Amino acid sequence: MSEDLQEALSAAASELEVPGAAAGVIAEGVEHYGFHGVTSAENPLSVDESTLFQFGSTGKTYTATAVLRLVERGEVDLDAPARTYIPELKLKDDDVARRVTVLQLLNHTAGWTGDRLDSTGDGDDALAKYVELMAGFDQVSPPGAEVSYNNASLSLAGRIIEKVTGSTFEQAIKDLLLTPLGMDHTFFFANDVMTRRFAVGHTRHEDGRITVNRPWAMPRSMAPAGGMSAPAADQLRWARFHLGTGTSVDGTRILSEELLGRMQQPTADMAGSALGDAVGISWLLRDVGGVQLVGHGGTTNGQHSAFAMVPERGFAFISMTNCGPNGPELNQRLSVWALEQFAGVVEEKPEPVLLGDEALMVYAGRYETVAAIVHVSAQAGRLAARVEVKPEMAALLRESGEELPEPEPVMLLGMLGGEGDRFVGADGPAKGLKGYFRRDATGSIDGLHLGGRLANKVAAGA
Repeated sequence: MSEDLQEALSAAASELEVPGAAAGVIAEGVEHYGFHGVTSAENPLSVDESTLFQFGSTGKTYTATAVLRLVERGEVDLDAPARTYIPELKLKDDDVARRVTVLQLLNHTAGWTGDRLDSTGDGDDALAKYVELMAGFDQVSPPGAEVSYNNASLSLAGRIIEKVTGSTFEQAIKDLLLTPLGMDHTFFFANDVMTRRFAVGHTRHEDGRITVNRPWAMPRSMAPAGGMSAPAADQLRWARFHLGTGTSVDGTRILSEELLGRMQQPTADMAGSALGDAVGISWLLRDVGGVQLVGHGGTTNGQHSAFAMVPERGFAFISMTNCGPNGPELNQRLSVWALEQFAGVVEEKPEPVLLGDEALMVYAGRYETVAAIVHVSAQAGRLAARVEVKPEMAALLRESGEELPEPEPVMLLGMLGGEGDRFVGADGPAKGLKGYFRRDATGSIDGLHLGGRLANKVAAGA
């Protein structure tokens, strides 16, 4: 079966022109691996079993698991306000600052703008400084009311870990998780990574060029939201732990089986979202033909990862790539293949329905998040969505040394039948992408859930 994985990985990576990738599967207790390509277009070394990739937001599940270790010790209460542990917490809405709970930080329902990736330096006070900045973050929805993907709330959760343990976040994760689980090759800091074989991010441009992305690392303020690097074997070790009963490989108890299982139970619904059907405690959950999938992929600057488990079948899949925008497509293709090949899980593709442009006009308009503007219009029975990066976000990217992403192609979206105002990407790079429109108490469309983020409607369509 390892040969099949290797063949599928190499075929997809070659077709999609992804410079380097690593993949792994657990099936019937056995691990299978595949590796492809090179670490860097500028300094090409072969990707192998030791190669470290950034795995981005899968790291949120590490933050959540560390919090649950503190819950089990009686040092943190998931239902307690975050201010219990960070009395100095200030937010734009003081009522939210008083009420928002630890759990709401971990299930993306805190409600403030979550895509602020501000760098607050490389010192041990990076998270403390970031939390101070949150006093200026706009509140989009009341705490607990709506799932909207939120990097900032995980950084706040990381600060809680610091306050409770008296350690830096990175040291706490090492002490609470990495060392007990024997994950000796998972690292936060570039100084640890740079002495080993590691992947760098790339962008494949429309003209076919593939260039290295800079900077390599995410800001330290984002470490709890996704700032680690690991080889494929350590990622599968993380999967084994979450497929298990809460013990390490040698039988040491890390977390109670009850709390480990609770992470995989729904705490907030988001049916129709690109992220899945529900959020557990950081894990993203979806149902495929009555089978529960538990997962959480990630994205950093030019590196993209996938992580999915089918607990009832003892299956796990991981994939890490070093190029965008083609890396996510590789991860998706390989994930679909591995789920069917190793776990017998086949996902039916939703078929959109054609509607007249007049019927679609209710959805047309301008929608905004802190980072982007989404222009939605009706076009020959489909909706056309064009995403535009806001000038202030573009300025932040330039200040951090990142290249501005190339403009996204227009996404064609088809509405789905049944309940809710759900849609799916009908063609092109957005094909298969799920989302939905939100209605207010009067029944009017007032929001768009795209890519896991809630964008508020600020203007009607022409």
